[in-house]
Amino acid sequence: MNMQRLYASQTTLHKLEIFCLVCQLQSVTRAAEKIGVAQPVVSSHLRFLEEKLGVRLFVKQGRRITLTEAGERALNWAMEIVTRTREFEREIGEPSNDLAGSATLAASMTVASYTLPSTLASFSQVNPLTTVTVTISNPQGVTDAVRSGDCDLGVTILDPRHDIDGLVTERLWEEQLVLVAAPDYAKIGATMTPAELESVPFVSAPRNQVRRELEEDALRAYGITRQDIRLEFGHPEAIKQAVRSHAGVAFVMETSVKEELESGRLRHIRLDNVSLPVPTFLVYRRNKSFSRPQMLLLDFLRNRLNPALTRPGNSPVP
Repeated sequence: MNMQRLYASQTTLHKLEIFCLVCQLQSVTRAAEKIGVAQPVVSSHLRFLEEKLGVRLFVKQGRRITLTEAGERALNWAMEIVTRTREFEREIGEPSNDLAGSATLAASMTVASYTLPSTLASFSQVNPLTTVTVTISNPQGVTDAVRSGDCDLGVTILDPRHDIDGLVTERLWEEQLVLVAAPDYAKIGATMTPAELESVPFVSAPRNQVRRELEEDALRAYGITRQDIRLEFGHPEAIKQAVRSHAGVAFVMETSVKEELESGRLRHIRLDNVSLPVPTFLVYRRNKSFSRPQMLLLDFLRNRLNPALTRPGNSPVP
């Protein structure tokens, strides 16, 4: 069956969006609740697709539904159409000037808060006709936004176990997790050994966050398992405030505490023979077609955040 003809003549974008949502949630009921319609409405859209394609898309496994082999192929097709349509809708109303337009960037919290503002301010000064919109999310949200077409690019930390299927990732820079404490925190001195880390009170990110997982993995490589985590916060500013209030010590990205360390509001605790690097990546969808303004932003980020990446053949074709 000619898939392009099927889409153009009989299948609406709305049906494909519902199909993708059901696949994402693995539930017709949850998909219906999310878009605010009755469950039979969603089921009828799915039956329509199955009838037109002539294949079964789902099988039931308990309360959840999973895709058949044909369903997996249909999902890839549907996601491509939905993603490219979203990108087209965002770009169709932009000015015809080759240098005018917009780019949307998804970024993880620390990157968006401490690295990107000055970087994008510099970009804006040399590219005043381009509007850049930044959405802040967790790393999973960043890759989801890029994969779905809601955002053109992503800049984020990534867990090695992170699903990057369909995405291109380029390493931009690497920075250290540094241990900080309040200036007058009397429980520890200027340096610590790995063994001492196991019993000192800590403030950290929640366990379900990539930043926390990377932190735990890095410490585990040195045989360190912390026993006393007192507080967990989902934002680096909250972690720093708790540390300044003597709740304990914390590992934070070095870019997030530059001003506090320079002003003396926090102090850096040296660790004997311990290095905790965390890489940050540029992420974009494989085979994405970049507009001229988006390409300018992509290359600017490479130049500014990792000059080693700007070499012949490294840029995707617009």
